[in-house]
Amino acid sequence: MIEMTQTTIQPMPLKLRVSHALIAGLMMLSGCSATAPLSAVAGTSTDRLDSPASVGVEPKAGSWQTWVLKSNNEIRPAAPPNKAATEQEIKDLQKLATQRDAKTLSQIAFWDAGSPSYRWQDIALAAVVKNSATTSPPRAVRMLALMNVAIYDAMVAAWDAKSAYNRPHPSQFDPKLTAIVAVPNSPSYPSEHAVAAGAAAAVLSYIYPDDAKMFDELAQQAGQSRLLAGVQYPSDVSAGLELGRAVAAKVIARAKADGSDAKWTGTIPKGPGYWNGENPLEPLAGTWKTWVLKSGDQFRPPAPPAYDSLQKLAELAEIKTFTRTFATNAKAMFYQTPDGVHYIFYNNASLRIYEHHLDQNPPRAARVYALMSVVRADAAIACFDAKYAYWAIRPFQLDKTVTTLFPTPNHPSYPGAHGCFSGAIARMLEYLFPDEAKFIHDKADEAALSRMWAGIHFRSDNDAGLKLGRQVADLVIERAKKDGS
Repeated sequence: MIEMTQTTIQPMPLKLRVSHALIAGLMMLSGCSATAPLSAVAGTSTDRLDSPASVGVEPKAGSWQTWVLKSNNEIRPAAPPNKAATEQEIKDLQKLATQRDAKTLSQIAFWDAGSPSYRWQDIALAAVVKNSATTSPPRAVRMLALMNVAIYDAMVAAWDAKSAYNRPHPSQFDPKLTAIVAVPNSPSYPSEHAVAAGAAAAVLSYIYPDDAKMFDELAQQAGQSRLLAGVQYPSDVSAGLELGRAVAAKVIARAKADGSDAKWTGTIPKGPGYWNGENPLEPLAGTWKTWVLKSGDQFRPPAPPAYDSLQKLAELAEIKTFTRTFATNAKAMFYQTPDGVHYIFYNNASLRIYEHHLDQNPPRAARVYALMSVVRADAAIACFDAKYAYWAIRPFQLDKTVTTLFPTPNHPSYPGAHGCFSGAIARMLEYLFPDEAKFIHDKADEAALSRMWAGIHFRSDNDAGLKLGRQVADLVIERAKKDGS
């Protein structure tokens, strides 16, 4: 069991998006007291949850198909503490409840806003921005896949344990304990917020070791918030953190053997029509280990139009004669930023999760983030396989009079990476949220087309990228249809 006290709370290093009204509401509900029962949000049953059918939210999630775990109970935590130990934990929670103030209520509200996976998307993307000098687009999508696979597999393992042990939440064990957020509709052990935190922080610490201390503190805060809220026991949190870290260790072992550490010793081909830069970006990304694809070249597109073909010359003319407007420039610049290439799809997924009330369904929310991350990671591998199979020339290299809106990325032109990445992740979101399919589909098309508006890609680059990304997504979707969810 880990000991959580008020002194372990540190200021959040990220901007809190919590309204003053929400914090005030929590303070009013809590009264900074552990005595007044809050029947509107706290369970009142003291009966033990005796059958798997009573798990509530996603009772079968413990049997869903995993990515790195060999079986869903491969890393099942030991049984929760006995009744006597539980009664002592209740006393500890009652003491913690007296320490609720504006700072701790802000922490509770921060971590309770959304599913247990939600905050970690922003934390991970903030790390990408901070480390942009060393985090290439393929490495960014690789990291997001590693983190979200770890969270998802850990969540499946957590639901297996919840079904096995069926531990009532603290307010169900002792109705006198005030819970100031909604009590999850699933057994208490292990804590799903701690599971996600342990998994995410471990993977992020592996990718960005200089910030490991910060990620660990955030994980501790996520778990601590559930104790301060009165919805889970200290042993739930410690077991959850341990489970998340154990699953992350398996994901990290896979990452260490995925080929991403290999050093390129090849040469850049010479001749007309070839990309002619220096120090190409991630020339071996197409050889990295895939999640669902058999290999990076499984859907390799046909060769691009020849540099001197009528089609390529027409595409070059299209770029040179395109009339840029404020609107096209703004969109092209947007999709060049992390907001456009990353946040737009993750924020859209989080919005859909809220709209479909999946924020109260931790396994299914984790599945959404994992699927969209995996499909984009495989699409990135497929994209860079094709880029370095063809070494296609960029517009400004073919015609020195081409003026780009911003510097051209330092890798070959065909297929377009924005098309690959956006086509893949959007196709997955279309599958997961079909009511919003057209909106999401159009955003992918816009992201790809914006690269031509900026003068850095030919139309055939974008078309091939979108097609490739969607082919990869369709393959991953077939797996998703059979994952037991």
